[in-house]
Parts: sequence; C-alpha cells; structure tokens
Amino acid sequence: MAQSIISGLVSSTPSISPLVKISATGKTLGTLLLLLLALPFNATVVLLSLLWSAITKPFQPRVVAAQPKNILISGGKMTKALQLARSFHAAGHRVILVESYKYWLTGHRFSCAVSGFYTVPIPEKNPQAYTQALLHIVQQEQIDVYVPVCSPIASYYDSLVKPALSQHCEVFHCDAEMTQMLDDKYAFSQIAKSFGLSVPKSFKINDPEQVINFDFSPEQRQYILKSIPYDSVRRLNLTKLPCDTPEATAEFVRSLPISPAKPWIMQEFIPGREFCTHSTVRDGEIKLHGCCQSSAFQVNYEHVDHPQILAWVQHFIQQLGITGQVSFDFIQAEDGQVYAIECNPRTHSAITMFYNHSGVADAYLGDGELIQPLVDSKPTYWLYHELWRLTEIVSLSQLGNWLRNIVRGQDAIYQLHDPLPFLMVHHWQIPLLLLQNLVQLRGWVKIDFNIGKLVELDGD
Repeated sequence: MAQSIISGLVSSTPSISPLVKISATGKTLGTLLLLLLALPFNATVVLLSLLWSAITKPFQPRVVAAQPKNILISGGKMTKALQLARSFHAAGHRVILVESYKYWLTGHRFSCAVSGFYTVPIPEKNPQAYTQALLHIVQQEQIDVYVPVCSPIASYYDSLVKPALSQHCEVFHCDAEMTQMLDDKYAFSQIAKSFGLSVPKSFKINDPEQVINFDFSPEQRQYILKSIPYDSVRRLNLTKLPCDTPEATAEFVRSLPISPAKPWIMQEFIPGREFCTHSTVRDGEIKLHGCCQSSAFQVNYEHVDHPQILAWVQHFIQQLGITGQVSFDFIQAEDGQVYAIECNPRTHSAITMFYNHSGVADAYLGDGELIQPLVDSKPTYWLYHELWRLTEIVSLSQLGNWLRNIVRGQDAIYQLHDPLPFLMVHHWQIPLLLLQNLVQLRGWVKIDFNIGKLVELDGD
C-alpha cells in the first residue's frame, strides 16, 4: 500500500531546483538514518512493555461504564486524539479513530484503546465526500458521540458536518458560524473586547500598503503580523514592526502573502509571559480546563494554576454559551494584566496533561464539576523532540535542565500498558512520510511528532 501511494505521488512532483533537491534529499536521508539507529532501543523498550503488560493484565481491574458509548474521534495522527482515545477507553467506552487518507499510516491506530480505524477524504478538498464518509462510519459503528480532534483548516468543515451527523449522534463541536468567528483572530479580538475582556490592540490588514502607510509614531508598543488563515510556518515569524527603516518595513510586509482573500492581523506586541489553555465546555460551562506556559513551538506541557486566566475564559464562554472544545493563547504583561491573543475552537495538545485523570470522559459526556490536571500529574513532553533539542545544548547547565525535564516528566505518547503507538509513530508513521517526501524530492521545515506530520511550506 505504501508503494502504491508513493508511486502515485511521483507523477505530481513539482519542478524543483537541483540544489534544493540535493539539500532536501540529504536532510531526509540523514533523518531516516537517525531514526533507524534509534529503532533497536525503542523496539526493546516496547517489547519489554508488552511482555509486562501481558503478565499483569489479568490482575488489572476492568472498568465498565454505567452507560458505555461508542465514541468517534478524528485527527488520528495527532497525540491529542490518542490521549482522548485512551481517556474514553479507560472509562469503559469504545473508541473508533478516523484520519484523512494521507495519514492512513498513523501509529495511533495500533493503540489498545482503539477498536476501529477508518480513513476519510480531506474535508477542504471534498466537503460532501467527507460528510458522507463520516455519516457512513457513524451509522455503521452506531456512534453516540463524535469528538473532532481537528486541524485548524478542518475545524470549520467539522462544523459543516454537524447538521447531518447530529441526526444520528451528538457532535461535540461548535456550529459553523461560531467556529468562523473564533478562528478569525481579528473577529475574536473584537467580540472579546465587546465583553469587556482584555485583548491587544489589533488591526485587520487586507493590503501591505495599510501597514506601510500606518503611523507608528504615537504607539507605545511595537506590532507583529499574523496570518488569519492558518499558516504552519509563518506563524512562528514574530518580526517586530516597524522595522529599523521604512524601507525595511515595506520590504518585509510586501514579502508576505497579504490579500483580501488571505487577510492578516496586525496585533500589538505585549512583552510578558505566554500561556496556553484547553477548555472542554458544555452550554457555556467549563467542564475541563488546563493552563500551562507557552512558546511559539509548544512541545512541553505543565499545568499552572492561573485564576485570572480561568476567570477570563469562564466569562468569555458564558457570554457565548457554546458547547465544544476551545483553546486560548494568553500573554501576561509585566503589570500582571492578562490579554487573550487568539482563540482556537478545537482540541489543544495540552489535553495530554490529563493522561492520568479518570474524569476526562465524564467531562465530555456528563454534567460533572470542573476538572483540572491532577496535582501529581507530571509535565508531558515528546521524547524525540527532546532528543532533537540535544543538538542545541551548549553548556552543562542546559544539559542539566534537559535531564531534569526528562526525569520529572512523562512522554505524551508512551504508556507502559499501551506501548505500540510509541514504536509505530517514530518508526513507521514518520519514516513513511519521510520516504514519500524523498520520492517527491520535497523539502520540509521540521518534524512535528506531536501532530504526527512533516511541517512543510504551504503544507496542511
């Protein structure tokens, strides 16, 4: 099957310069070699875990839900989908996992928490086929609740399928109009501001000339530009405006794909501490909430008790009365004031902080009280991300901090009684994606083991 997919991709390989081809090929081959070297160690750990699990399984108590349900979870390549599958399974529910055709190779399908796996069309390419595929799965598997774990692009299409699927099961997701508003960084900031909540000063940009002609002189803070449509690469560019010269500002702004069809937001840059949150909400009431310090490329999660941020989220959610999953990015300024930077109406990877909490399923299905990560939960990380970081360590103190993070933390994918995803993500899913790119001579920016994909320019 892998060979047929790769063969099909060869014919669509774009024209690439020889130097870029050589660079991309060398990078990909080098990465495949490193993963191959790590395979024996990973396989040994997983094999020992499987043996231990087989020995101890007869002595493990089996949880049976009072009202067991069939749960459909999308986004099967992503760790957050695996975490939710494990949480529902641990509570006695049956889990079916789905993912787009491109990621049929996801290692999470091998989890003991997953009872079935399906692939579906890419929603943005064929929304009708996507809806029909989900509807077929819902009917065939007698699904009770659909929990989308969607990408930024797919979140809107999961809202579009809600009317069709809601005739057969509950869809735990916002309506289309709400999703569009929350996903629009500028629209979100304006609605939050109307609720009396703190957000950075923002301007919607449809043309580079709006920035070039903007008078920055009376502003107390600098600004940054962010694409309103999701951009997996440029979202990490935090160039401060204005630049050193008007010419530099104009050159930078004109290099960005700004247009009425792809608007950007020029947002006040507020120095301070960054936080990110995940909230599971029902009818405007928070049922599950996690908050942690954030960074541009987030791969570590440790819960932080932050009452001010929780109060902000509660007020916003109550005003809208929504049901679904919402994530926020915040900045806490030096004076202590918190500002919401943006909202994402979908599951956040911070859900991995609930890896040992038995109340996650009830938070999605029931009417229980608000839950947060347990006091004894460890910070979550992705081991292969951490190994990559070793190349950036230049001092013994940095090495000591790295070792402490590993010792005191918990890998987000590996579990003693469910170890196969740890092996299959790193030595099946990612290598096959790399091989596909190798055949196409395509480059990539980085590997996101958390999301389970290669981050590419103009990628998904």
